[in-house]
Amino acid sequence: MLKLRKPIVIGLAVFLAIYAALSLAIVVDGLTDRGGRSDVAIVLGSKVYPSGRASPSLRARLDRALDVYRTGRVRAVIVSGGTGVEGFDEAQVMKAYLMARGVPDQAILQDSAGVTTRATARNSAVLMRRHGWRTAMVVTQYFHVSRTTLALRQAGVSVNATAHARLFELRDLYSIPREVVGYGVYLVR
Repeated sequence: MLKLRKPIVIGLAVFLAIYAALSLAIVVDGLTDRGGRSDVAIVLGSKVYPSGRASPSLRARLDRALDVYRTGRVRAVIVSGGTGVEGFDEAQVMKAYLMARGVPDQAILQDSAGVTTRATARNSAVLMRRHGWRTAMVVTQYFHVSRTTLALRQAGVSVNATAHARLFELRDLYSIPREVVGYGVYLVR
């Protein structure tokens, strides 16, 4: 009986070590902002509260987009999200947030059908082609950068820069391992 348990314990230890290494790789990739200028920043949606106010994670993403826009690293911003259970269109809330902080209406494109990372990637590719944009900057939470970049590249978008939202939450302890699985799923599909 003891001989049977040892391979299981070793297998589990190897699995956990690989999973931890992949989690670390996603964190390091997401925290390492890359690139200089891009044609457009693509900002992925997140929760909107029942009051219509952006959640801290969404505000952090939008504040980072404001930073890259104001410093001239992008000419325009695509805000992408869907309508959550609270009944608010994330993309509409995102656009209003940016406009209230001085980003002109014509510099913001709204994708209200970005209900998943993959949908955002496909929709952003269409918007970029329509406007003649060639390069994109990913703006999202650090743990989401790798999968978003992968999805955009799979959709034919040239991602030449990333900028992570500057926010850390306890929920990240759930989100990081989830992204390992998500990245694997996106990689094979």
